[in-house]
Amino acid sequence: MVGVDQEFSAVGEVDGDRVTVTVTGEVDMATAGEMFRAATPGRVHSATLDLRAVTFFDSAAIHALVRLAEHYPGTLDVLPSDRVRRVLDISGLGEQPWIKAG
Repeated sequence: MVGVDQEFSAVGEVDGDRVTVTVTGEVDMATAGEMFRAATPGRVHSATLDLRAVTFFDSAAIHALVRLAEHYPGTLDVLPSDRVRRVLDISGLGEQPWIKAG
């Protein structure tokens, strides 16, 4: 697919009723949906999104993250990279309870 970051990946691992998704590379309009799908495999009730290896995070990524917070109310943990943390702070989402120390 043209325009997709070849370094992007979103790998989910289910343990009981929690999925842990490790995301690397750029999360943007071309990849945000894939991140969301990896984090919503079905039959899970909580999620950890490890974004510590994310190098770019745009408005489509923010939208996917907000959808995940709605999908997993009170059970989402997000581990942001410094870059993702900055984007979330600028967007006004930096104080959300689901953002954890990376």
